[in-house]
Amino acid sequence: MENSVVAAPQAGFLKKTWRLIWPYFRSTEWKSAWALLIVVIGLSLAGVYVAVLINSWYGDFYNALQKKDLTLTPVTIAGHEFFTLNLFFYLMGKFTLLAFLSIIIGVYRIYLQQVLEIRWRRWMTHCLIDRWLGNRAYYRLQLRDYGTDNPEQRIEADVASFVGDTLALSLSLLRNVVNLVSFAIVLWGLSGPVSLMLAGMEIVIPGYMLWIAIAYALVGSVVTFLIGRPLVPANFDLQRFNADFRFRMTRIRENAESIALFTGEQRERDGLEVSFLRVWHNYWRIMILSKRLNWFGSFYDQLAIVFPLLVAAPRYFAGSIEFGVIFQVSNAFGRVQDSLSWFVTVFQSLASWKATSNRLVTFADALGQIEHEAQQQDLSIEQRGSPAILLTASDISVPTGRTLMRDARIEIAPGDKMLIAGPSGSGKTTLFRVLAGLWPFAKGSLTIPKGARILFLSQKPYLPLGTLREAVAFPARPGAFSDVEVKAVLEDVRLPQLITRLDETDNWSMSLSVGEQQRIAIARVLLNKPDWLFLDEATSALDEENEAHAYTLVTERLPHATLVSIAHRPEVARYHRQRLVIDPQAKSVRALAMTE
Repeated sequence: MENSVVAAPQAGFLKKTWRLIWPYFRSTEWKSAWALLIVVIGLSLAGVYVAVLINSWYGDFYNALQKKDLTLTPVTIAGHEFFTLNLFFYLMGKFTLLAFLSIIIGVYRIYLQQVLEIRWRRWMTHCLIDRWLGNRAYYRLQLRDYGTDNPEQRIEADVASFVGDTLALSLSLLRNVVNLVSFAIVLWGLSGPVSLMLAGMEIVIPGYMLWIAIAYALVGSVVTFLIGRPLVPANFDLQRFNADFRFRMTRIRENAESIALFTGEQRERDGLEVSFLRVWHNYWRIMILSKRLNWFGSFYDQLAIVFPLLVAAPRYFAGSIEFGVIFQVSNAFGRVQDSLSWFVTVFQSLASWKATSNRLVTFADALGQIEHEAQQQDLSIEQRGSPAILLTASDISVPTGRTLMRDARIEIAPGDKMLIAGPSGSGKTTLFRVLAGLWPFAKGSLTIPKGARILFLSQKPYLPLGTLREAVAFPARPGAFSDVEVKAVLEDVRLPQLITRLDETDNWSMSLSVGEQQRIAIARVLLNKPDWLFLDEATSALDEENEAHAYTLVTERLPHATLVSIAHRPEVARYHRQRLVIDPQAKSVRALAMTE
């Protein structure tokens, strides 16, 4: 996808996080992204302006109450006087208009922020999915430890949290900065100077209530940071432990039959209990840290209710300010203090956001590393006009570095029927992965005929979620084959009982036996008609008669297709004309005729 998310492996956290944020605002959706962001910012600023007007209203309203002022006041619109109201009802009407305007601004600010959030999340999700599926990163992540567990959670849950929290926190910070500036000006004008005697000298402090508000908020922020700092790693660990617990349960669901046959419920229960115990202990850790933070936060918030009144009281009792100004000062002081205490208020949210950002940054780093490795990999893959598949590999190894084969040169000509042989663990399946271009631990070159239609079948077929019709057609798109074709191949592979279930949706990997799944894989071969077919124990779950029937179908329906097989039953050899023998002792591979 254009303007994909990139995170440099060695960059700092803020730089990496910025590289998660910025690409969306320069993507193909940049016009709508910036328009929504500007409107949301504009509404946020408008909300602050209305709050300043309401603060001014406080002074007028409570002064009028104190004086019992019922003076008739003209109501003017665009400079024209329409009627008069006594001051009390005039101020109540003014408040009603300001309150209504504040409601409209607040509703649309949140609504448009949510629109921006879901659009950004959609773009970022698609981007990460493209990168996860591109370069077969989803496969490579399982071959080596890149420090990224549960990529599905990072794409689904972490992206949603990251986008929502990034918008909420950044716009909240902007509103609080504007609030701070606006109400600091108001508070400066209302508070006036205060005189202090220090060592016989009179010190005059202008706008003293503003400085007190700043000092109050700074003390609160520093104490909050010191108390809450351990919450950042604790939240990160909680997400990681929750993801591991969920993944273990997913594995049980995916392997339910095998676990049931082994009666392995207790072993899996032990694993789940250990995994959940990590969640339990870490959650208690967060609870204790949060309790400490809440003790201070509650005390801080309660004191903030009366603190501005205590600060303003000396000037009121000295007759320097009116009763209404007390409420103006209290409100302005509260706004300034709230703005300066933003860090105190959102610390736990910041801790959670940083943990989520770290997980996405780590995931983006891993994808970036895989993309770099894909460009620099030692096995070059080319598509040429040559009719044969040619593999020349100086070394084929496993992730630990152990070499399986050296100086392997394999040529598979069109129409060949080749059986790969060798003892268990010699590297037959690994050789298949090299020929498929999947294996990054190989050095050399792989040449594939340009435009060749190649199909690889593994021992455990993949059946996608959806209807049976979609599972049979895979990897072709649904609707690529007619009902007549699909029903015919199901008859051919001896699965007539499934014909009436083509439009059923089920977890086919669980509801069908492995033998039935392997026959569906053969049906896919008959439908997709590949030029090159690779079978890795793809008929191992079938009895001898059905295995022979499957190979007969393939060789008769696709007589010109190249067939390369891994199979242990000797009967399969009769469908092949040559053998490719792997010698694990010599770490070599050689081609032989079937008679040798």
